[in-house]
Amino acid sequence: MVLDGSLPASVASAAQALRSGALVGLPTETVYGLAADASSDAAVAQIFAAKGRPSDHPLIVHVADASGIAHFAREVPAFAQALVDAFWPGPLTLILSRLEGVATAATGGQDSVGLRCPAHPVAHAVLQACAAPGDAPDLGGPPVWGLAAPSANRFGRVSPTTALHVQEELGQGLLVLDGGPCGVGIESTIVDCTRGVPVLLRPGAITRAQIAAACGIEPLSKEELPALTPRASGTLEAHYAPSAKVRLMDAKALQTALDLLGADAAHLAVYARAPLRSPSSQVLIRRMPDDAQATARQLFAVLRSFDDAGVRLIWVEPPPDTPAWEGVRDRLQRAAAA
Repeated sequence: MVLDGSLPASVASAAQALRSGALVGLPTETVYGLAADASSDAAVAQIFAAKGRPSDHPLIVHVADASGIAHFAREVPAFAQALVDAFWPGPLTLILSRLEGVATAATGGQDSVGLRCPAHPVAHAVLQACAAPGDAPDLGGPPVWGLAAPSANRFGRVSPTTALHVQEELGQGLLVLDGGPCGVGIESTIVDCTRGVPVLLRPGAITRAQIAAACGIEPLSKEELPALTPRASGTLEAHYAPSAKVRLMDAKALQTALDLLGADAAHLAVYARAPLRSPSSQVLIRRMPDDAQATARQLFAVLRSFDDAGVRLIWVEPPPDTPAWEGVRDRLQRAAAA
């Protein structure tokens, strides 16, 4: 069931469901999440079951504002606080040392927790309603201080960026709030803050340069500090994959391959910035924007549209090897590895 997320009654229904231990499809500025009470191991178990996700693969906990950190984390290093001040609410997840006995299932049993404050107005309204005081029956249960909310799709597949994507993926029985298409379009940047310096675990809309400027420390790559790296969402080698096979090819190779296939080419889609041509009317060619943010915003929807068209192969021109494109490049490389 999809409800209009801009309506107070829809927000109240979602908060009541979450406070009673149910799952809800929740819009954020990055992608749509499959939300549950992060402090309830039983509720979180439903997320793992619905997604087919391994229970040791940690989930990100979403909070209404920075005050929510105290419910889940033992400490906040000074550089992490600087990142909170600069980028929350927004598409940044911070890995912090977890309070003992809190969100054990959501964190996959690790002694760290990933926390984020989303910028989407519907997500913010739901988080505030979940944390409202009281435990009257009409509220659904006691306050919920944070929502575990991985992307609302089957594990390893393409993340949803519209309410319809969620419904198609997880079925009509799930309550989904429609908050419109996601404005960012790829998952949050993840920074590990548990080892004394910021370590970038997953690139996203917030770049390395922005992180360094905000906290005064250049973030390390996980390869530069491999010891004791926490497991984090979306960091498996193969991830974000459509049903069709993704292959990365430069523009010259793409045009050569299209020429070789000729008019008989079929079941093929191409996503590229370069102007390409095919003699086959059965080849779908979609132009990739020249801007990294615009590409991120449409990337997952484009991959889903290719699947919907029944293609078997998706050829993609690799994004530029520049900092602005790191998040998009990461998602495409993982999709191609599947």
